[in-house]
Amino acid sequence: MPRPPDPAKRREILDQVREYVTLHGVTDLSLRPLAKALGTSDRMLLYYFGTKEQMVSEALDIYARRPLLRTRALLEAIGPPTTPADLRRFLEEVWQQFTDPQVRATLPLYFEVMSASVLHPHRYGPVMRNIVGEWTRLYTAVFRDLGMDAERAGTQATLLADASLGLLTAPLADGHWERSHKAFQALLDLLEPGWDIPG
Repeated sequence: MPRPPDPAKRREILDQVREYVTLHGVTDLSLRPLAKALGTSDRMLLYYFGTKEQMVSEALDIYARRPLLRTRALLEAIGPPTTPADLRRFLEEVWQQFTDPQVRATLPLYFEVMSASVLHPHRYGPVMRNIVGEWTRLYTAVFRDLGMDAERAGTQATLLADASLGLLTAPLADGHWERSHKAFQALLDLLEPGWDIPG
C-alpha cells in the first residue's frame, strides 16, 4: 500500500508554487520548468496533487481567501454594523485590505486564475463563482443584520461585491489606484442613503 503524501511537505510545496506562479503567471505554466525551479520532479508534483490545475488552485486558495477571512474575523471582533454609518466604516476597512502590498501584488494572478476558471471550468474549477459568491453571501448577511429583507439585502450585496471587483480590476490595467479609491467612496455615497431602515 503506497504511503500517503506528507502533509507538511505538501504545504511547503504549495507555498513554493504560489511564489513561482505569482512571478510567472499560469497561462504558460509547464510542470517541468516549475519542478526544476522547486528542486523536485514533475512526477513528484503529480504524486502530491494529481494535476497541474489542482496544484495551482490549492496553492492560491488560502491566499485568495485571506481578505475574506480577515473580514469575517473583523465582524466577529466588532459585531455586525447596526447603523448605516457603522456599515460604511466597516466597508471602508474591508476596502483598505486591498491596499496591503502583499494582497495587491497577487491580484493580477488571482484575476488570471479567475478568468481561466470562467473559460476552462473543467480545469480550474469554479474559482470565480466561489470567490464572488462568498463575498456576496457575507455582505448579504451584514445587510440582513442591519434589518433589510432578504431580497433587498441580496441586491445590495451583489451590487457592492460586483462593483468592488470591477474597481479592483481597472487599476491593474491603468495604475490609477487613487482614482479607484475615490470611485469606491463615491459608490458608498450613492448606496449609504438606501441603508437607512425605517424603525
